[in-house]
Amino acid sequence: MNSPYLIVEQAANYLRVSKNYLDKLRVSGTGPPFVRLGRRKVLYRKSDLDKWVEERIYASTTQYGS
Repeated sequence: MNSPYLIVEQAANYLRVSKNYLDKLRVSGTGPPFVRLGRRKVLYRKSDLDKWVEERIYASTTQYGS
């Protein structure tokens, strides 16, 4: 089955970041949108991950601020 939803480890691999980094982004509220199912189950939609990355494309370091 080719699900549009990824578990945290899959999402981190998809973004090529560590699971810990993705966890920190989720806690701080600065990461991609996620789905929470129950107390422990967290999923990410591939489309949300793609959109989140697209919003972070810059042509110069002067384009992004603090």
